[in-house]
Amino acid sequence: MKILSIIGARPQFIKCAPLSRAIRKEHKEILVHTGQHYDINMSEIFLKELKIPEPDYNLGIGSGRHGEQTGKMLLEIEKILLKEKPDMVLVYGDTNSTLAGSLAAAKLQLKLIHVEAGLRSFDRSMPEEINRVLTDHVSNLLFCPTKTAVQNLKKEGICKRVYNVGDIMLDSIVYNQRQAEKKSNILKELGVSPKKYLLATIHRPANTDSRENLISIVNALFDVNETIVFPIHPRTEKYLRQYGLWETLTQKIIAIPPVGYLDMLKLEANALKILTDSGGVQKEAYMLGVPCITIRENTEWIETVEDGWNVLVGANYEQIVNSVKNFCGCTSKKNVFGTGDASEKICKILNSEFDL
Repeated sequence: MKILSIIGARPQFIKCAPLSRAIRKEHKEILVHTGQHYDINMSEIFLKELKIPEPDYNLGIGSGRHGEQTGKMLLEIEKILLKEKPDMVLVYGDTNSTLAGSLAAAKLQLKLIHVEAGLRSFDRSMPEEINRVLTDHVSNLLFCPTKTAVQNLKKEGICKRVYNVGDIMLDSIVYNQRQAEKKSNILKELGVSPKKYLLATIHRPANTDSRENLISIVNALFDVNETIVFPIHPRTEKYLRQYGLWETLTQKIIAIPPVGYLDMLKLEANALKILTDSGGVQKEAYMLGVPCITIRENTEWIETVEDGWNVLVGANYEQIVNSVKNFCGCTSKKNVFGTGDASEKICKILNSEFDL
């Protein structure tokens, strides 16, 4: 069977690594990198560290407005699909790369697989929410990470060929955590000790593009009086500079460029608490047993909140400061994301569903 997989952004690289290994044991995989994330620290280092095979196609689309970026990807992916004629097209998550791949496959009536299906934040102002809803509704096989995701699809009338296989990001953590502890020297390089620092990541437009929100978040980080490690996304740096926050922030906080997967895993696992607006980092924090303070009003990973390891604070100064001081997470975790074997389960189902 020939499977064409589409990736383009950091979270997709992490999900792709274990599934690509499993697929290539039995099938031919064509790997397409859209170039949505193209910075060395956001793309190349992930492909290398995760041992993802060299993409067969790298579209080099880069950044741009949502419609422009998605349209360019759709045009180029369609050309590749017509050339390669895969048996199935596989997409991950909820980025513009996901939507472009899904629409291209659906228009050509190719069988479409969606890994990480069924997530809902119920916030249509988020581009990711539009991407994931549209992708789910044109997919032929839907692999969900949780029971909640299955229920979300059922409420929308999607009941056939829906499977709860667990979260494939857990596969990556299980596979790579030991390597991260062994190979990463990031704590030593930054001069921080385990459980003696907070880790922060901010990149969503609702936080970065809003002067009011970004100032509120940064002031809260200043006033918690903790050592903070802050890998800064390129768009976040752009707005920190634009709002005149950059110099003060870099004096008070350990601001570093985006880091590779192994360094990030080590930073996450050894943090006292994590502050983030990233869906993936929320999930990784839960999997690693680190309390997470989510700087959003909602989350697609509601299980992490219900289980007591994640709290939603928005961009509210008082809530951020209070949560850093008082939110500690629970002492035990439920097995909501599976057992770290999602890639194996997906491959078994692909084999049985080949003639769908």
